[in-house]
Amino acid sequence: MARAKLDRIDRRILNDLQSNGRMTNVDLAERAGISAPPCLRRVRALERGGIIKGYHADLSSEALGYSVSVFALVGLNSQAETDLKSFEELIATWDEVRECHMLAGEADFLLKIVAETWDDYQKFLTTRLTSAPNVSHVKSMMVFRTAKHMPGVPISTD
Repeated sequence: MARAKLDRIDRRILNDLQSNGRMTNVDLAERAGISAPPCLRRVRALERGGIIKGYHADLSSEALGYSVSVFALVGLNSQAETDLKSFEELIATWDEVRECHMLAGEADFLLKIVAETWDDYQKFLTTRLTSAPNVSHVKSMMVFRTAKHMPGVPISTD
């Protein structure tokens, strides 16, 4: 995908929405230094262009009972494109897997997995992940603490 050509106003809009997706169009326009109608047109164009992919609430996993977060390095027996796609399609059906990244190096995928308890993760690991077709090995790394969590990308507003 080609890099989008964005002016200072577009970058300001993106920066503000990334920080607060619930910001009103009026507040967004004011911060960008334009009136509300052209601001809304810009936001819609950024959405249509695929730069703004969606909006979501940032939920507290702990408050909702998910006290265990694990990063799992997964190796597959085969790296044929059909096998990679099959694995991606399978894990897309597992709600516990919150992120999936294909890697180059010693592992094929990095998964972020959440569970209510360590026992729940172990059950998921042994009954689903390690027994999945084409999985050769899994290396689990439990998260003790998260010091920084910033979704999105840095946006220069200069």
